[in-house]
Amino acid sequence: MSFDRRTRIEQMRSADRARDRRNRVLLIGVSAVVVAGLVTFGTYTILDKSDASAGSMSGDGKAAKGSEQKPDQKEDGDDLASGPIEGEKSWDAKELGRNHVEEDVKYPMKPPVGGDHNPVWMNCDGEVYKKAIPDVNAVHALEHGSVWVTYTDEAPAADVAKLAGRVSKTPYSLMSPYKDQAGAIMLTAWGKQVTVDGADDPRVAQFFAHYVQGPQTPEPGAACTGGLDAP
Repeated sequence: MSFDRRTRIEQMRSADRARDRRNRVLLIGVSAVVVAGLVTFGTYTILDKSDASAGSMSGDGKAAKGSEQKPDQKEDGDDLASGPIEGEKSWDAKELGRNHVEEDVKYPMKPPVGGDHNPVWMNCDGEVYKKAIPDVNAVHALEHGSVWVTYTDEAPAADVAKLAGRVSKTPYSLMSPYKDQAGAIMLTAWGKQVTVDGADDPRVAQFFAHYVQGPQTPEPGAACTGGLDAP
């Protein structure tokens, strides 16, 4: 009987040791899984942040194009083309005649902003005319969506030169001297007109942005070449 008791006790001890070994193995395995999961999560987070940072940078380490632009930020042209132009005069387009006539036309304003006109337009593909041009041909160019810059002898030569540079680079615009106008420098579109203080007056850029092929144009897209190229 004593032998059996010792054997039984030894068997119980062996079973306890085996159970302890299994528990340790299980604990080690669970710990390894948890550690691996934490490492994987940490690595993913680091890579994700790195990718986000790289996305806002260009290859040379500078901020990528547009990364600093605010959602409500507008292009200069969009800003210039919106809002009123100080001192601008407007005429009802419905009251401006659009008939083609061969005879001369007496316009109620100088320079004219619209009305009946000659069948041939003045070329307005950035043309800078050194001499006065016929009103009846210039008005036809306005009908095609051009901006007409005019000036008197009182306009400073530097301003005239600067305006000529702008016009020469702008399709659907033209420029010429105009003797009898009220202001030294004036800008005219179909049904629109403003007198400006000089070439650097911000209303010059505004007027061009508004009215070069702007919404006032009776015949948008019509030709500005192939017409009259000299007074």
